[in-house]
Amino acid sequence: MHEVLKNSLADKIKLSDEQLVFVLGCFKMKKTKRNEVLLEKGEVAQYLYFVAKGCLRIFLVDNDGNESTRFLVFEGTMGTAFPSFITRQPSVASVQSIEASELLMISHHDYQTLLDTVVGWERMTRIDLERSYIDAIVRIESLISMDARERYHILMKNNPKLIQRLPSKIVADYLGISQETLSRLKARKNC
Repeated sequence: MHEVLKNSLADKIKLSDEQLVFVLGCFKMKKTKRNEVLLEKGEVAQYLYFVAKGCLRIFLVDNDGNESTRFLVFEGTMGTAFPSFITRQPSVASVQSIEASELLMISHHDYQTLLDTVVGWERMTRIDLERSYIDAIVRIESLISMDARERYHILMKNNPKLIQRLPSKIVADYLGISQETLSRLKARKNC
């Protein structure tokens, strides 16, 4: 698993051999089962997860038990209930491994240590956060300004494997549509 992280970092930051050993030492391995919950709503997020294999879902549950997927975190990227991880406050979101996954996790303390001591780590983190923020804004804008068919087509164009890989319930939730609507969209050849 550390090799996947090493390759991901090589594309983003120049580290000496000594720095690389230090960075990799901050990440601990964790294997999860399908649908394993890593963080419950109300807990403080202790870890940031790098997904070596699998997928994490960061989601909210309203008072009626309806789930809303905030983010999906796939291979080669990091994720957690970030507001809780940074502020050290109880999370309003939960984190779930929706597939059996292989993760590398870093504690808040070790994350802060890397930001303070590894040259270039803070810049790399800022760039990753900027990309994530832009992706989130684009997704929010699509939920506000596009109909279900348009959102489905964009997902099919940009990430068709997501629709095949994840359960329909999660895909529908991510798109902000019902499972029935998703089924109808999938059934149409030229919608």
